[in-house]
Amino acid sequence: MNVTLDYGVLAPVLIPALGAVLVLLVDAVLPRLGRWHWAIAAVLLIAGAAACVPAFLSGSDARRTLCLDATQCLYVADRPGSALQIATLVSAAVVALLVLPVRSPADRTPIASALVLTAASGGAGVAAARDLGSWLVLIELATIPTVALVAFRARRSAVDGALSLLTTSLVSFAVLALGAALWFAATGSALLDGDAVLAAAADPQAKRVLVLAVVLIVAGLGFKLSLVPFHAWTPEAYAGASVPIGAFLAVTSKFAALAALLVVLRGVTVLGAPALQAIAVVAAVSMTLGNVMALRESSALRLLAWSTVAQAGWVILPLATVARGAVRAATGYLLVYGLATIVAFAVVTLVAHAEGRGRVVGLSSYAGLFRRRPLAAVTLAVALLTLAGLPPSVVGLVAKVLALRPVAADGLWWLAIVAAVNAMLGLAVYLRWMLAMAGTPAPDTVDDRPHRLHLALVVLGLLALGVTSVAPQLLLGLAG
Repeated sequence: MNVTLDYGVLAPVLIPALGAVLVLLVDAVLPRLGRWHWAIAAVLLIAGAAACVPAFLSGSDARRTLCLDATQCLYVADRPGSALQIATLVSAAVVALLVLPVRSPADRTPIASALVLTAASGGAGVAAARDLGSWLVLIELATIPTVALVAFRARRSAVDGALSLLTTSLVSFAVLALGAALWFAATGSALLDGDAVLAAAADPQAKRVLVLAVVLIVAGLGFKLSLVPFHAWTPEAYAGASVPIGAFLAVTSKFAALAALLVVLRGVTVLGAPALQAIAVVAAVSMTLGNVMALRESSALRLLAWSTVAQAGWVILPLATVARGAVRAATGYLLVYGLATIVAFAVVTLVAHAEGRGRVVGLSSYAGLFRRRPLAAVTLAVALLTLAGLPPSVVGLVAKVLALRPVAADGLWWLAIVAAVNAMLGLAVYLRWMLAMAGTPAPDTVDDRPHRLHLALVVLGLLALGVTSVAPQLLLGLAG
C-alpha cells in the first residue's frame, strides 16, 4: 500500500515539533542565551502559523496527506481546522512573547519554551487528525506539557494546580480511550469520517454503541475545554501558574480542545438528537455554574478561570444542534473568546511585571487602574466587554448572536432561555471587575514603568479588539 506524504501540509505540526528539539540543542551549544529561547520559540510558532495559510486560503478544497487511497486520508486540513491551527500557534507565540521579559531560572527557560512548542504542535495536529490513533496521541501531546508548565512556578499553589491538572488529565484520557474503543467497535473503522458513521447508523445495535462512544468522547474532551463536571482543575491551575501560562491554558489549549471535538462531531449529526443532548446539558450547566462562581470570586485569576468555564459553555452551545452553520458558529465564538481572553491576560501580565504578582491577584488590587495605567485599564475594559458581549465591543455581541442562531433554528428554546439568562449573569461578572478598576488606588501602589514588549502587545491587543468591533467579519469570517 502506497501512502502519500506531503511535508508542506504537515508543516504546521512539524515546525513547532522540530522547533522544540532545536531549542534544546541550541541550549546545549549556547547555554547563556537565557530568556531568548522564548524569542526563538515565538518565531518558530509564527512560522508554523504561516504554513497554515495555503490550506486556509484553499477554501472548500481541503489539503490532504498521509492518504491510504483516493478517499481515505489520515490528515485533512480544511478551512475551519486551518483557522483553529492558526489561532493555536499564534496564541502560543503571544504567550512566548509575554514570558520573554519575565525573570525565571535560566535552566528552566529552554525546557519551558520547548514544552510550549510541543503542546502547540499537538494542538495544531489534532485539528487535522482523521484517525483515532494519531487523534488520541496528539490530544495528549497538547495536554501533558501543560502540567509541567504549571508546576514550573515552583510554589505550593502551582504544585497543587499541576497535580489537579494531571489527575483530571489522566481520568479524561481513560474516558477518551474508552470512547475511541467503542467508536471502533461500532464503526469497524479507526477513521473519523462520516462514511463510517453512516454505515453504523444503519444498524440499530451499532448506533446505540456509537451514541455512547460520542457521549464518552465529549465527556473526555470536556476536561480540555473546562466543561462541567470536568472543570475542577481550572481555578487551581490558573491561580497557581504564572500569568502567561494561565493565558496558555485559557486560550491555546481551548483551541486545541475544540479542534479535537469538531473532528468527531462533524460526522455524527446523522445520529440525531440523542448524540447531541449531552452537549446541550453540559453547555447549560457549564455557563450557569461558571457565571455563578465567578460572581462570588474575589480573585481576578480565579475569576478568569470561572469565566473560562462559562465561556466554554457558550463555545459548545451551537454544537448541541444539527442546524447548518453550527460548526462555524462554535469556531467563530472561540476565536472571539480567545482574542479577548489573551488580551486580558496580556494586561494582567503587564501589571504583574511592573508592580508585582500581588497587585493582580485580588480584584481589589485593581482599584485605581484607570488613573495610574489608563491604557492598560481601557484595554482590559474592552476585553471584558467583549467577553460580556456588550457594546461598544460589537464583535462580542455578534459572536453571542451567532452562537444562539443555530439553537433557535433547531427549536431548542429551553437552551436559548438558559443562554439568555447567562448572558445577563455574565454582564454582572465582568462589570464587577470594571467597577473595581474605577476605585481609589491604594496608597502603597508601586508605579514602575511597564516593559516595552508587554506594552506593545497590549496596544496591539487593543487595536485588534477595536478593528474587529468595527468589522466583526474580519475575525468571525476566519471560521468560513
